[in-house]
Amino acid sequence: MSDQPSFSFGEVSPRFVPAKADMPRSAARKAGGPSTGAELHRHAHRDRLRQRFTDGGAEAVPDYELLEMILYRALPRGDTKPLAKALLKRFGDLNHVLAAPPARLKEVEGVGERVIFELKLIEAVGHRMARARVLKKPILSSWDALLEYCQTAMAHRDLEQFRVLYLDRKNVLIADEAQADGTVDHVPVYPREVVKRALELNASALILVHNHPSGDPSPSQADIDMTFAIRDAAHVLGLVIHDHLIIGKARELSFRSEGYL
Repeated sequence: MSDQPSFSFGEVSPRFVPAKADMPRSAARKAGGPSTGAELHRHAHRDRLRQRFTDGGAEAVPDYELLEMILYRALPRGDTKPLAKALLKRFGDLNHVLAAPPARLKEVEGVGERVIFELKLIEAVGHRMARARVLKKPILSSWDALLEYCQTAMAHRDLEQFRVLYLDRKNVLIADEAQADGTVDHVPVYPREVVKRALELNASALILVHNHPSGDPSPSQADIDMTFAIRDAAHVLGLVIHDHLIIGKARELSFRSEGYL
């Protein structure tokens, strides 16, 4: 996606100082970092979590422990549990943590570029997996998978985004593109650009999708007017608008089901 953040890794890992044979144990421990006991406890805790996840899968661990494990690579030393719990307290649940903008993540003490990178990496993988279930497949017969993808990609965004799903004459999804990003309650959309891109892709039908960060998917009058403008522009060129989906926090609204299209 075009809105993926860029990162610079300026953090320096703690330097390991090997203990010399004639160095007192207390001095060696001070030079090398945390005490042997603390290190052993940390490794044992991480091993137990990994084993519990391996044996029981995701259902065997709560969200904060999943988040702990996600943070292992970003924070190879120390306890990741306090940061995992702080992130969940700030954003509410795991989905919101992964979808949070980098600027908001940085407001949580302990979050640096490496933590943001790991969270955004997991978010991107989740989006790709959900999209793989609908890409190059007949959309109208994979509607539940499409709704799940839209929820995964857009439900937890803090700003409005307008996307267009382009379909071929067999209603197979050939492209999924973000057309515009907006504010918390508005996103600019240009019908001419939407239909122009459809012609470039040789698409035959479209599904419009945008999110409401407020959580309420009820359409505004501006949403309705914009939909009709795109529908009319598409009709002139023989393009079909199958639906316009508004994605809320917990549910979505279909313009076709509601009788707008």
